[in-house]
Parts: sequence; C-alpha cells; structure tokens
Amino acid sequence: MGGHEKNYVQKAIEDNWVSTLGPNLAGFEHDICQHTNARHAVAVNSGTAALHLALRLLDVRPGDEILCSTFTYVRSANPILYMGATPVFVESEEETWNMCPGALQEAIVARQAYGRLPKAIVLTHLYGMPAKVKEIIAVADEFGIPVVEDAAEALGSRYSGHQVGTMGRIGAYSFNGNKIITTSGGGALVTEDQRLAEQALFLATQAKDDAPFYQHSQMGYNYRLSNVSAGIGRGQMEVLEKRVKQRREIFNFYRSQLQHIEDLVFLPEPKACFSNRWLTTVLLPAGHHPEHVRLALEEENIETRPLWKPMHLQPLFAKFPYYGNNLSASLFERGLCLPSSSSLTEEEAEKVVKHLRRILEVA
Repeated sequence: MGGHEKNYVQKAIEDNWVSTLGPNLAGFEHDICQHTNARHAVAVNSGTAALHLALRLLDVRPGDEILCSTFTYVRSANPILYMGATPVFVESEEETWNMCPGALQEAIVARQAYGRLPKAIVLTHLYGMPAKVKEIIAVADEFGIPVVEDAAEALGSRYSGHQVGTMGRIGAYSFNGNKIITTSGGGALVTEDQRLAEQALFLATQAKDDAPFYQHSQMGYNYRLSNVSAGIGRGQMEVLEKRVKQRREIFNFYRSQLQHIEDLVFLPEPKACFSNRWLTTVLLPAGHHPEHVRLALEEENIETRPLWKPMHLQPLFAKFPYYGNNLSASLFERGLCLPSSSSLTEEEAEKVVKHLRRILEVA
C-alpha cells in the first residue's frame, strides 16, 4: 500500500458509498485516463471481466474465431469460451516473447482460406513487456480485424511512448492482488470510443434499461468495481510510477548480479519498448530444469514460479487451432519467474542471488 488508500476508503465508508456507485469510481477512472491518456475508462471487478466485455462489445458470437496469444495466462483465452467462440492460438517471437506478427499473418491467411476471417485479436503484453504493437496492428488493419490489448500485466509499460492498452480498439488492465498496483481484485476497460465505453458500463451493471423500474432487454453482467475497492485504486495510482521504478530496479539488480552466469538469459527490452518489469523472468542454462531449481529455492523459503504454460498445450485448449514454431513451449521448459514484489528488500534480493548462484554451480 502507498499510504493514502486508507483515506479514500475511510471517506467512502463515512459517506456511505460502499456499493458499486460513488465518487471513488469516477475518480479512479479519471486517474486511469490521466495516466494512460485513454479517453474513456470503465472500472470493473477483474481484468478477465474487462476482456469479456471487450469481446461482447465487438459483437463476438458463437462460432466466431478469435486470434489469441498462446504465451499468456488463461484469463486471455477464457473469455473467448464465454462467448461460445473458438480460440486460435498464435505463437510468440523471440525479442519480446509476445505475439509474432509473422505467425499472426500466417494464421489469418490460413483461417481465411477456410472461409473464416477471425472476428478479433486478443494481444497479451506478457510480464509487462510491450508486444510489437505497430506491426501487429498493421497486420490486423490489412484484414480489418480489431485488436483487444490484454495489458493486465503491463500498466505503466509503454511502446513508442504510448501506454500499452491504448493502441488497439479496446484495452484491458488488471488490479488483482499480484499486479503492479491493486484494488485487491479489479480491472478496467479503456477505449477511445465513447459509444463503446457507455455500452461497457451498461453491460457491466446488469444491462438495466432506462426505465423507472427494473427492465432488461439484453443480457448483462455484475462486473462493476465497488466504490471501496476503487478507493484503494486511487491511492495505488498515486504510487504507480514509484512501483514501476522499484520493479525495474529489482530487474536491474538481478541482471547485474547474475548476468555473468553462462547461458542464463534475461528478457531484453527492445528499442521501442519500456517495460514495467512486473516480473523478472530468466531462462535457465541447459541442464537445469526449472522445477528442480524452483524446489531447491523453496527449501530456502524463496518462492519462484514457472513461466506461463502456453495455452495450446493446456488440456482445456488442446483441440483448438495453433500457428507457430513452439517457441513458447521451449521458453516454458527453460523459464522461471524470480521474486519481484515491490516490497522485496535488498537483503531478500541478495538471498535470491546467493542461492541461485549456488544452485547453478557458480562461485
């Protein structure tokens, strides 16, 4: 917590704004727009809800095909199933580990040959690293396919000076407890289109018609963020830049202390990208399996995590189309996420380095 969250929450309680209405919601949405330069923001109860709303706003229907990053967390793909649509998974490229523009074009051409032009693209900015947005959007525009940016892990990250999440038709952020800032649980949808923003708010509040009684002509969702949680978000937005600075410092510390280990690879930051470094990730040298390293560190009370298991390798999604060269599978087989919390102390970071060196047999 940054310190001021309690003030916003206390004010909500004092004024009895404890439901899904109130000044903190408007204030939090304003803060998101101010930081990202998005024209409109709608605060909801999760990043997954924001992605689901995005697909609904794009009129995705059962049987439609949606192109989706394969190297991502399941939140990117589940909303496709919610809509009764078919995910088509697209492989990553080596520089950012995000969706490969070449594989995307291959997938679109292949699906078009089957007579099925995909309805949308869900593009993930993985671990806070911006994807090659300009190239992705160029491919999407060639075929007239809208891009939804899953920026759940990437608030504070920029591509060519633009906040990721604001360059596609719709963007989604997450404020879950593990993200760079949190509302305990929450998310936001952002867009330049006022009509889409108004429709998102309508759908997120049970799609109640403009009538003096409860009348509903469309299916809606109970997705609105609470005013109390939005108060936490207002306090968190005040320290977002500090959190980005802390995460980048953690990454730089690990890299400076471990870069001499042969074949230990850190995810680079391409020229156009500015990453919030939400998580510091490494690819381990040959002969060191991530699970063995994870368990060895766990014995020292150091928690690490594997990289995301690609969606096309998940049992839930194994039957759906996939295009690429299995780069993400090789990353999954080599990769590990190191402790990266904003509250990580210098002593704790040094402990991680000490034991990782020992495990990798480096003096």
